[in-house]
Amino acid sequence: MSSNDHLNDFAGGGVSRRTFLKGCAIAAATLGLSPDVVPRMVEAAMSPKRPPVVWLHFQECTGCSEALLRAARPDIATLILDLISLDYHETLMAAAGKQAEENLHDAVNKNAGKFICVVEGGIPTKDGGIYCKIGGRTAMEILNEVAPKAKAIIAIGTCGAFGGLQAAKPNPTGAVGVQDLIKGKPVINIPGCPPNPENFLATVVQILTYGRPPELDELSRPKFAYGRKIHDHCERRPHFDEGRFVERFGDPGHKKGYCLYKVGCKGPVTYSNCSVERFCNIGAWPVGAGHGCIGCTEPGFWDTMMPIYKHLPGIYIPLGGGIREQAEEIGKVAVGGAAAVIAAHAAVGIGKKLFSIKCSAEKKEEEK
Repeated sequence: MSSNDHLNDFAGGGVSRRTFLKGCAIAAATLGLSPDVVPRMVEAAMSPKRPPVVWLHFQECTGCSEALLRAARPDIATLILDLISLDYHETLMAAAGKQAEENLHDAVNKNAGKFICVVEGGIPTKDGGIYCKIGGRTAMEILNEVAPKAKAIIAIGTCGAFGGLQAAKPNPTGAVGVQDLIKGKPVINIPGCPPNPENFLATVVQILTYGRPPELDELSRPKFAYGRKIHDHCERRPHFDEGRFVERFGDPGHKKGYCLYKVGCKGPVTYSNCSVERFCNIGAWPVGAGHGCIGCTEPGFWDTMMPIYKHLPGIYIPLGGGIREQAEEIGKVAVGGAAAVIAAHAAVGIGKKLFSIKCSAEKKEEEK
């Protein structure tokens, strides 16, 4: 069978050749790879040996799976019917009870060293892990049995990556992320509440194509998705730079699309590509809808990013060589005898101008 014939087979499942190629091109772009790798991705995706995937659910709300069900590039049908073999997923599979447990056992043992283990949800460790049990076994037991036999481990969502809401203080169940329990085997974290499904799909395509995960940061997150701050590419960034802020929800600034920093947006300290990739295949994302980023891709965000609707205590203000100031300490700045009240939140843009004026004044003093 030729490559074109195989590609045309996708049409029988409701996926056109054009759509399939577009999906591979989008995955390459998401990863930051050259279009030249698309043929290799297509070849890997068309391989008759679809990689088996075992998807485990622990302490979570199934929101990560729900987000994946709404993916469009590729859609869920293409993913599980053509690209991977989803051998175990408690939400999507038809089996239940004893049959489901047998499916998990068979998938793990028949494909040892070949399957991708995806973990959704935190893992409780207190009191022997009794706060999450499936088929009479704790989440800890299941993870310790399945993960070591996997080719790759992906912790999807902030719960799987860092423990999530369950790990918020006082963390009554002792919830942790996958990498806190699995040692000696790399874990790829795709955090978010939920994460963008395209970040997960692009990571899977990378593994299929090259047999290795994408480059990871110090928190084991793919750099292509978590290498830059949301703030860097936010559509409201020009308003931040010019000191135009929403003071309260529903005010004139909110209606004009001003920066949401003062009403709690955590974009300046949150690493993710939400402002670039966005969601639902329609360009939607929280900040675009008028709600600030809550920092859900960061570890411990339920503790470190709260309260949701209060701004951060400090921001980075690049005055000249760059200094770090507390937002509440800047207050008023006097220029040429006139008192200019400058919000610290606008200092990124206005601060540069003030620094230039200051240098000019100092130069004139020296000349005198």
